[in-house]
Amino acid sequence: MIVKHGALNQWVKEITEWCRPDAVYWCDGSREEYDRLMEQMVASGATTKLVKRPNSFLFRSQPSDVARVEARTYISTSKREDAGPTNNWIAPEELKATMKGLYDGCMKGRTLYVIPFSMGPVDSPIAKIGIEITDSPYVVCNMHIMTRVGTKVIEKLGSDGEFIPCLHSIGAPLSPGQKDEPWPCAPMEKKYISHFPEENLIWSYGSGYGGNALLGKKCLALRIASAMAKREGWMAEHMLILRLTNPEGKWFHLAAAFPSACGKTNLAMLTPTIPGWKCECIGDDIAWIKIGPDGRPHAINPEYGFFGVAPGTSYDSNPSAMDTLKENTIFTNCALTDDGDIWWEGIDGAPPSHAIDWKGRDWAPGGSEPAAHANARFTAPAAQCPVICPDWEKPEGVPIDIFVFGGRRASVMPLVHEAFSWDHGVFMGATASSETTAANIGAVGNLRRDPFAMQPFCGYNMADYFGHWLTMGDRLGRHAPRIFYVNWFRKSPEGKWLWPGFGENSRVLKWMCERIEGKVGAVETPIGFMPHEGDLDLTGLAIPAADLKELFRVDPSAWKAEAADIERHFGQFGDRLPARLRKQLDELRRRLG
Repeated sequence: MIVKHGALNQWVKEITEWCRPDAVYWCDGSREEYDRLMEQMVASGATTKLVKRPNSFLFRSQPSDVARVEARTYISTSKREDAGPTNNWIAPEELKATMKGLYDGCMKGRTLYVIPFSMGPVDSPIAKIGIEITDSPYVVCNMHIMTRVGTKVIEKLGSDGEFIPCLHSIGAPLSPGQKDEPWPCAPMEKKYISHFPEENLIWSYGSGYGGNALLGKKCLALRIASAMAKREGWMAEHMLILRLTNPEGKWFHLAAAFPSACGKTNLAMLTPTIPGWKCECIGDDIAWIKIGPDGRPHAINPEYGFFGVAPGTSYDSNPSAMDTLKENTIFTNCALTDDGDIWWEGIDGAPPSHAIDWKGRDWAPGGSEPAAHANARFTAPAAQCPVICPDWEKPEGVPIDIFVFGGRRASVMPLVHEAFSWDHGVFMGATASSETTAANIGAVGNLRRDPFAMQPFCGYNMADYFGHWLTMGDRLGRHAPRIFYVNWFRKSPEGKWLWPGFGENSRVLKWMCERIEGKVGAVETPIGFMPHEGDLDLTGLAIPAADLKELFRVDPSAWKAEAADIERHFGQFGDRLPARLRKQLDELRRRLG
């Protein structure tokens, strides 16, 4: 590969001298390259080729390296207050000194791979180019699926194009003759996932897993991109993108933010249960949004694949995802069946009588531990999704009509409500909350505020991020999308699910679209607009009247407690919190009485 970019060649030379690999390899993004690396990993015992799924493989991680490590993730800015209270901060000089010591000789005995990748279609005006250096062939193969890798990116970069340098090492140098581990990584105390937004720079060390190692994903596409977006006047959001088509053939484009493992991928690949409605997936995780020449916000999916949570995915919950995973897929921390297929809790059918669990041990039903890790993943090409939108790679993106926020709440939050205004919608996003899941390391089931589903991913002070949303609304004016909040997870006081979810969620989306068109009205409540009785299409659903009432119940006392918790949440931002959000909280309290 001929690389004419002087700064890029120099950077690779510096990192090579620093990390001291045995070899340097520039990735061309070809199928031959992918197949060769996979064959090498099969031969080394790092992965298992799946008999039942063409060109698909199962990896098992080291048990301490199974998820994003938020406690070891840093936003390193010159001033601590620019990182804000929701991010871990270390001064750039101190963090770089620590990590330089770790990187010194860290790739001995290994190959240094240079991965040129584009986030977004290579020719999109919204796309950005990154270069990831890694010593993990697992990372190379995942990046092949998750991003656009190879020679086209180098050609686009030319001799002086802008790129985001992303340095990654698993942190496990090999001595001569030393046998490698199936999943090499460093101990937890040596893991660092570090971002330097003032330099558009990412350094990651010690983990080979997911967002810690696939640096195009959360690191670039959200943490660094969010800081770039604020400076440049666009938006980098943790949002799925979905096209809805009504029976008359009219399109609506929706971008929705949910914390990990809260049904986001299921919604992105929704199969509507309402006759005549159609959904098509544009993206399942990240949206980059710029104001187009028409004054409307246009969104692209910067990714090229899906990195989804496997447990709970089934033909009942997400048939489109299941069809996507039939071939060309990387599975991580799933169970292996005796006939050479993968298995996880919640997949269709009865569990196998015997399997090899995610730790490589014999497993049978009824044991004390699950067969698949709760955060087990699949990496699959988006183009394989049967409901992928024909315009998913449209360089200029699609115009967004609706923003949706949500989370996993057993109580308090109704099924759906609509913001009174853009500022009120930003308030809804800024106060979004969810019960924690296995996608991040920490206690499961605790309630935490996760503003815009961006708390782990915002690359600068979150109060300034709220301010950026307000500013974008001012710029969009009459073109600003309408904002809604949903909660598919409300339960009865006895703990019973009140809403069937999955494909039935299309009924809620239909109401949103009809609100945009002015076809249905709404009831004004203290927390926002909610459907009139009869306006939510429940044809064919047998939901008891009492359950429906509970689904939409707004309990003033519970909401007063919610307001007090929001007050505490806002308090961490001090005088950096936009006054317009403080006003929204005051108005909520006034409406509650």
